[in-house]
Formats: sequence, structure tokens, C-alpha cells
Amino acid sequence: MTDREFQEIFSSTKRAVLAAVAKYLSGDFAHAIDDVVQETYIRAFRALDRGLLRDGEKVSSYLYAIARNESLRMNSKLMREEEKGRMMIGIAGPAPIEDDNGAPSMEEVRGAIKRLPERYSTVLELHFDGFGAGEISERLSIPGGTVKSRTSRGIKKLVRILEAEGG
Repeated sequence: MTDREFQEIFSSTKRAVLAAVAKYLSGDFAHAIDDVVQETYIRAFRALDRGLLRDGEKVSSYLYAIARNESLRMNSKLMREEEKGRMMIGIAGPAPIEDDNGAPSMEEVRGAIKRLPERYSTVLELHFDGFGAGEISERLSIPGGTVKSRTSRGIKKLVRILEAEGG
């Protein structure tokens, strides 16, 4: 596919793709819009290069369907990551402050994050704000593997701080 063909397809389909993302991607995960759109076009162009688009099928309809599926995939992925993060630090979900079930509140967690060394606290703050490893890597200009290891090690240190405080 040539650059010109790509530009034509992008120009003619960007509204459909953005409409699908706006409709199907959870507002809680708005930070992932760029990732969903990028993955939509990557998948679409792989399919177009392999000739998987049926004759007479509108490219915009095809890309809308891909964007819908990518949005739903991203929702599932980010919900799993959020839940995994909560489970790792003992938060089973949003709980009222009055609920003394032994799990720390997000306020306590955020306070403990500030007491971590900067290389961990910076990564964990972004992680708990909903940013993925790729986005954190880009924002902090560090490799993705470093983000993952700092997240993992930071969470272990965070758990120790919270346990020491009785949280």
C-alpha cells in the first residue's frame, strides 16, 4: 500500500473510527484512545494487504467494526490491569473509608507511594492513574521493560510499607 493510498483511506475513515472509539471505549480509559486508533489502523492495513476486505464492502464500515472490537479489547485489558493492581496491594475494589476491612484506602496507598524512591513512585503514580506501560515509557523516556520492573518492584515495596503501617 502506498503512502497516498494510506492517506486516502485514513482521511475517508477517521470519522468512523473515532465514532466507534467514542462509543465503545470506556470514558475511564480515555487515555488509551491513541492506542486503540493506532491498533485499528494496523489491523485494518494488515487485512487490506492480505485482501481480506470483501468486494463491495465499505472500508469505513470495516474500520468501524475493527475500532469497535479494539475498543472493547482495550476496555477488558485495562479493567484486568486495574483489578490486578488493586489485588496486588490488597484493595478488592472501591470501599468506603468507614469500611474497616483491613484494606488500605487509595488515599493511604497514594501517601505510601510518595514515600517510595522517586524511580518507583513516578512509575506507580502514572500506573495508578491508568497509564499503560507503553505510555509511561514514553512519558518518562525509559524502556518498557524498565517500566514493568519498576512497577513490579515498586508494588512489592509499597505492600511492605502498607503492611508496616498496619494498612
